[in-house]
Amino acid sequence: MIIVMSKNAANKQVENVLMVIQKLGLEFSVLKNNDKTVILTQQSYDINSDIFKSMPDVEYVVTINEDYKLVYKNVNNLETIVKIGDVSIGAKDIAIIAGPCSIESREQFFKIALTLKNLGIKLIRAGAFKFRTSPYTFQGLGYKGLDLIEELKAETGLFVVSEILDYHDLPYFEKVVDIIQIGARNMHNINLLRAVGESSKPVLLKRSYSATLREFLFSAEYILMGGNKNVILCERGIRTYTDYSRNTLDISIIPAIKQRSHLPIIVDPSHATGKRDLIIPTSLAAIAAGADGLMVEVHYQPELAYSDSEQTIRLEQFEDLIKQAKRVALALERNL
Repeated sequence: MIIVMSKNAANKQVENVLMVIQKLGLEFSVLKNNDKTVILTQQSYDINSDIFKSMPDVEYVVTINEDYKLVYKNVNNLETIVKIGDVSIGAKDIAIIAGPCSIESREQFFKIALTLKNLGIKLIRAGAFKFRTSPYTFQGLGYKGLDLIEELKAETGLFVVSEILDYHDLPYFEKVVDIIQIGARNMHNINLLRAVGESSKPVLLKRSYSATLREFLFSAEYILMGGNKNVILCERGIRTYTDYSRNTLDISIIPAIKQRSHLPIIVDPSHATGKRDLIIPTSLAAIAAGADGLMVEVHYQPELAYSDSEQTIRLEQFEDLIKQAKRVALALERNL
């Protein structure tokens, strides 16, 4: 059950509601949201919610049938907007995150980043630690990559998204990374989800290869339970019987998430398709379906990339993507 107090409700009235909850023997948590107090109680089928509806300063009461509660749309009347500096993800804004799959060298990283900055991009993806299927492929520069991220940020002012693999590395990431990414393989890593839930940094959570919508939202719930409300969901394709793309981009999950949750959702067409020539059309389809942003792999010479070369687009292709995406966003009365 969710009890939403009216804006600027008196502390006394909030305390009165909490007193009734305690007398009923229910566990609860209190959240602050857009100048409102939201009280979340454990699920109970034998308690009439009307008890609270008539109490002073109670705006409305919602009984949630879903098991996930903090990500549920009615917890928040407004859509959650995650802000990183002057960049907003959610509501009417569509964000673009672009950059290489992995940091290969200072020269490669800075060249791509500076070109993207000149194109107006403010969020750059940059993998320092890489979760690879084969132990013999490039695993990233590790801590050296984090040092390059710190150097790039100081020089360019760009905001960086980077994937964390181990919760022990969280202090290093919090120091230099602006959005901490949880990759598809770690969507079920409860210890990692709980750790980033206690972080002050926004978290980008990728859907696992075969995760249902319910499982996806449960993973987000773990993060929100830790107190971190700045969560961005990311659809990156699921495994099906397709043999013409790396994965299958589940466009339908975008409106489904929007119906159920207040969290923003972006799409990674690079991992979803695995094919350079499929990225632009699937990106446009994602925006048309209501996605709050895109996360695209870009390289000045993709064929030489150490990882994900086949799904990385060239800089000139990226420019074309931005032009077309702006037209779709305009048709939807959104900002890109």
